[in-house]
Amino acid sequence: VQLVDSGGGLVQAGGSLRLSCVASGSFFSFANMGWYRQAPGKQRELVAGISTRGTTNYADFVKGRFTISRDNLKRTAYLQMKSLKPEDTAVYYCNAELDGMPYWGKGTLVTVSL
Repeated sequence: VQLVDSGGGLVQAGGSLRLSCVASGSFFSFANMGWYRQAPGKQRELVAGISTRGTTNYADFVKGRFTISRDNLKRTAYLQMKSLKPEDTAVYYCNAELDGMPYWGKGTLVTVSL
């Protein structure tokens, strides 16, 4: 299982970015997918998740601003981020949960400037 996350970058406050996570293999449609983030000096935290059936959940701090989605044919999960704030600055990690096992991407850095 390999996950390649991408799409991070530098953006001004109020801007938008879309993160992508491409998965290897045919397991993707059977995995719950999620995005986590880790800011410097802080623990990794859940940002959003999407189940195999498309049910989504969000951390309170991103509700109304971020949208998680998945395309099983492309084996890709997305995180659309809008109205970004400086406090959203972090490394964002793609996560797949398959048969109770977690798998992680290497992370993509999102930096939001004032």
